[in-house]
Amino acid sequence: MATMIELTEEATISKTTAISCVFVDIGGVLLTNGWDHHARERAAADFNLDWAEMESRHLLNFSVYEEGKLSLEEYLNRVVFYQKRPFTRTQFRDFMYAQSKPYPDMIELVSELKIRHGLKIVVISNGGRELNKYRIQKFKLNSFVDAFISSCFVHVRKPDADIFRLALDIAQVQALQAIYLENTPLFVQVAENLGIRSILHTDYLSTSTQLASLGLLNDKVGIP
Repeated sequence: MATMIELTEEATISKTTAISCVFVDIGGVLLTNGWDHHARERAAADFNLDWAEMESRHLLNFSVYEEGKLSLEEYLNRVVFYQKRPFTRTQFRDFMYAQSKPYPDMIELVSELKIRHGLKIVVISNGGRELNKYRIQKFKLNSFVDAFISSCFVHVRKPDADIFRLALDIAQVQALQAIYLENTPLFVQVAENLGIRSILHTDYLSTSTQLASLGLLNDKVGIP
């Protein structure tokens, strides 16, 4: 027969390890990637740009932009408009923004986790300020996300483990109280090394199944 002390210890352990927060990436999970190499290839083709030159300049500057140390205008100055172009900045910016599309089923799934279980929803993402702000507002992510630990806001980007430590501090949860949804294997590994349970997201069904195995979904929610 369990003693009162044993029961209290079990309750404490259960409370400590119960999931109370969902960390989630944006690009590749809630939305398409906003400005990945596929989007840049399309831009090079549509605007008749030298792909190799554009990509070389992009790689030298994008991490600085994502860390919030370079504005979008400064990024475009260095990557596209370092010489006269037959198109405008507005045309190019509009093209960049238009690359973002939602994954409605994943947005609904994460929103349902918040409603059903009262979980905190915290984004951990890499992204430049202007693109990030557009994506948050356009797809109303702030209607269900409690905090955005975005690289442009906190000046540190994945795979730096400090961005995950910062997320834990801001969410005020222990690592074992969080579940992380991420589509990049390296970032999953970094989070797991800190003790954050993680799901490598590949598609809606597999992520739903893994969440169900953790008791966060049932056959009426998330799983078709």
